[in-house]
Amino acid sequence: MLNRRAERQDETRERIVDAAVALHHTIGPAHTTDVAIAEKAGVTRRTFYRHFPDELSLFRACTSHSFERWPPPQADRWRRVADPKARLRLALGELYAYYRDAGAGLVVIMHDRTLLRAELLALPGLADSLRAMPGVLLEPWKARGRRRLLLTAALVHATAVTTWQSLVAQQELTDEEAVRILTAMVLAAATKASRG
Repeated sequence: MLNRRAERQDETRERIVDAAVALHHTIGPAHTTDVAIAEKAGVTRRTFYRHFPDELSLFRACTSHSFERWPPPQADRWRRVADPKARLRLALGELYAYYRDAGAGLVVIMHDRTLLRAELLALPGLADSLRAMPGVLLEPWKARGRRRLLLTAALVHATAVTTWQSLVAQQELTDEEAVRILTAMVLAAATKASRG
């Protein structure tokens, strides 16, 4: 009897988190209300608050759920590829495949970041993982000064979910076409910087 009750509580908690994540990915976390989450999960507000007494506990659960459902590429794995161009192609290929699964929701969430409370943004999350990726791609270039600045800008742009959204989701390029264009852009930045 107690096991069944615990299972039902776990199922209810999971429904609430699923509902919150779905709303975060469609209308954004800043516009998602407790009422909307409870309604979508098919629970009362009282039940919602019994599982998630504050916004921070809900965000932690949503972050964990999102990492499990849509695990981002492992940037540390890219370090095994010494050639900067090969590393870039591998990374963008994996990243754009990831964006194909989670990108639309990420765009909505990233749009809402400026509207969220500071303590919610301080949680380690996907944004931190994505922000670290350009640095991993910059390492094999051994760039300094102006060249480093240009390469960093090109890599940040190439890895941004909004770049994927523009090229693939809006302009209907394939992932491979987008990767080819962005690889060429980064290589041009590297060449231009070394001549300038």
